[in-house]
Amino acid sequence: MNTRHAIDESTGPVSLAVAFNQDSSCFAVGLDTGFCDFNAGIGAAEMLGRANYIALVGGGRNPKFPTNKVIIWDDAKQLTSLSLSLPTPIHRALLSRSKILIATLNSISLYAFSSPPKMISSFETADNPSGLCCLGSQIIAFPGRTPGQVQIVEIETGNVSIIPAHSNPLRAMTLSPNGEILATASETGTLIRLFSTANCARIGELRRGVDPAQIFCLAISPSSTLLALTSDKATLHIFDLPHSSTANKNRTSHRTSSPASSTHSNAGNNTTKWGILSHIPLLPRLFSDTYSFASTSISIDDDPHSALSPTGTSRPAVPIPGIPGGKARKGIIGWLDDWTIVVVGAGRDGRWEKFVLGTGGDEGRRWVGRQGWKRYLG
Repeated sequence: MNTRHAIDESTGPVSLAVAFNQDSSCFAVGLDTGFCDFNAGIGAAEMLGRANYIALVGGGRNPKFPTNKVIIWDDAKQLTSLSLSLPTPIHRALLSRSKILIATLNSISLYAFSSPPKMISSFETADNPSGLCCLGSQIIAFPGRTPGQVQIVEIETGNVSIIPAHSNPLRAMTLSPNGEILATASETGTLIRLFSTANCARIGELRRGVDPAQIFCLAISPSSTLLALTSDKATLHIFDLPHSSTANKNRTSHRTSSPASSTHSNAGNNTTKWGILSHIPLLPRLFSDTYSFASTSISIDDDPHSALSPTGTSRPAVPIPGIPGGKARKGIIGWLDDWTIVVVGAGRDGRWEKFVLGTGGDEGRRWVGRQGWKRYLG
């Protein structure tokens, strides 16, 4: 008699996509089983603030909608408000109260948020499998035609500016809340470069580390003085933006002790990363680069489509159809305020983690620590 129980590989829903709204007060999750009352996959879900409109794109192994179609879902009425179809699969769709920005592998399209939507402009890009794009109140930013370049377009005038940001293809980019700073990272993942959107000048450069890494997310604080970064090193880094150190010290001075639930904190000072070595001429530039003033570990769990073989060993993950890069997004950052960060990840073990910034010790050094976490999947 066979007494060995059959291995049950069934699981609950798997989150394929996750994204914060504009002020990080809410986040939307696309599941392999759907969104709201849907019973099929949602590969991208983007909210419009706390309004009732959500941009949805089909994804996963059983997409609810065609992957080349954006559905503007009215959650209050529980019906489709608008829809847009493009010739190729859509990798991301962003909403503002007046505009819709859509990214495909090799193009960016800007539409008026109207019924029916009216195309304003369209641009060619280099391969953009992650659907990188930024939608501000006055500008949009996205990869250029050449890998490593960024295009900035003024919405009102249509003027286009090109920034040679990196020598390698882009991996992450973000606009500051005030629209004045653009932060970018390449596939190498060691340097973050900062540019002024007013004149496209480079205003700073930050070093995550020496070893290459896959940058998950970049996000700038509400006051546009701090930058947070996550990567496949399972680490959250916090940086000062140029000319903001005084403001940051004042902002966190009321927090004087590390939270008890903190998993790890780094009280290092970015100006003394290498001590006296940073002042010795002719040494490699990494000794004088600006590093994060604090860092801590984050959870990036497993790949949602890895599985166990009958022998109990892990099988290689299978790319998820209809999902940019074929992998669920990890380490998505939302700033609740200038000292509170939430990091959300998609996948089988979907969860969010809350981190706080503060100061402590005799030297008043700043730290970041985890305050708590919670699974958002039942």
